[in-house]
Amino acid sequence: MPTTTSRTPLALAATLLTASVALYMALVAFGNITDFGTNQQFVRHVLAMDTTFKDDDLMWRAVTSKGLQDAAYVAIIAWETAAALVLGYGTWLWARNDHPRARRLSTYGLLMVLLLFGAGFIAIGGEWFSMWQSKTWNGLDAATRVILFSGVVLVVNHLPLGQGGRTDHS
Repeated sequence: MPTTTSRTPLALAATLLTASVALYMALVAFGNITDFGTNQQFVRHVLAMDTTFKDDDLMWRAVTSKGLQDAAYVAIIAWETAAALVLGYGTWLWARNDHPRARRLSTYGLLMVLLLFGAGFIAIGGEWFSMWQSKTWNGLDAATRVILFSGVVLVVNHLPLGQGGRTDHS
């Protein structure tokens, strides 16, 4: 049931920012589906660690099986698609003024994005597979931008929406 809280500038900001991340994730997923090969190569090179310093103490981590590499890439695309759908639904709920449900769904979607880019790309790709060592296949800057963007949207989604000193902590 939608809340009786009127549309505040902050609720509008939450709506539009959530929609922006939903659009971004939908475009990323769409691009990975329709141009499968481009980022497939990215994932393969990161997991194979073939453009890192090739330190013997690290290379045991490399995943060279194309089947496993492609399975990881398909899982990434599925996660991106699911995040886009959850965020799209969260946006719809914000637009309907259903703030408690909008906040909850948007939080789930934003956490999905933060996990993918933080745990997936920065921690696992960047550190475990030493992506930071690669001059060619390094997505750390892009992942950092997405984390910053999504993190700001998450904060905005959780600011009190009430007017006249009243807060809405749903």
